[in-house]
Amino acid sequence: MKILGIIPSRYASSRFPGKPLIDIDGKSMIQRVYEQAKKANSLTDVIVATDDDKIFKHVQSFGGNVVMTSTSHESGTDRCAEVLEKSEGFDVVLNIQGDEPFINPEQINQLSACFNDEKTDIATLIKEIKTEEELFNPNRPKVDFDKNNFAKMFSRNVIPELPNIKKEDWIKEHTFYKHIGIYGYRSDVLSKISKLPQSPLEIKERLEQLRWLENDFAIKIATTEYEAVAIDTPQDLEKITFK
Repeated sequence: MKILGIIPSRYASSRFPGKPLIDIDGKSMIQRVYEQAKKANSLTDVIVATDDDKIFKHVQSFGGNVVMTSTSHESGTDRCAEVLEKSEGFDVVLNIQGDEPFINPEQINQLSACFNDEKTDIATLIKEIKTEEELFNPNRPKVDFDKNNFAKMFSRNVIPELPNIKKEDWIKEHTFYKHIGIYGYRSDVLSKISKLPQSPLEIKERLEQLRWLENDFAIKIATTEYEAVAIDTPQDLEKITFK
C-alpha cells in the first residue's frame, strides 16, 4: 500500500499570519512538521501543499517536496485533493496538520494502520479525556464509536450524555474520547468527499467530518496516547519545551 503524507500550509492566518515560517529553535515550523512526518515508516512520500510563494521557496530551500495549490480552497481536505490529482499511484492520503511542529511519527503510523481494514474509507485518531475541563470544552470535539472502532458521531457537546448522573461525576462513570485532528483517506474517497456540499450537521456543529458521516463514509478510529501541541497563536509558542 502506497501512502502519501500531505501537509497543507497557508501563509494567511487571522490569528497568526505567516506562522509556517516562524523560527522554532533554529528551524521553521513547516520544516519541523515535514521532518517529523518523514520519520514515519508507513509513508511512501511527504509533500507540503501551499498557496504561498514564500512557503513554496522555503520548503525547496531545505530540500522538501512542495506543490503549489489554488488560493480558493476552504479546507486542508480540498488542498489535499488537488495534490492527489497531480500525483499518481497512491492508495491512501494522510492530511497532516501543518501547525504541529513536534507531531509524533507514531501517530502517523497508527493512522496508516487503520487502512489495513478494507472497510475503512477515512481514518482519524482519538485520545481518552482525563479532565472535566476538556470534557466540557466545546473546542475539544468529542467522538462516539462502535465496537468495531468506526465513528458513530462527532460533537462539540459531550457524547454520550449521562442523564441520571450529575455532570461533575460523568468523567468518573464513563470513558470519554476527544478527537485528534489528523485524517487519512483512501484516494478514491478523497476525490469524492472534496466535491460534497456542506451537510446540515456539519453546519450546526462546525465539524467537517460530519459531512462524511452523513454521506455514509466509514470513519475508522484508532486510540493514541500522543497529542502534539498545535501553534495557533504567538502565545502557543510558550507551550513548547525542548528535551
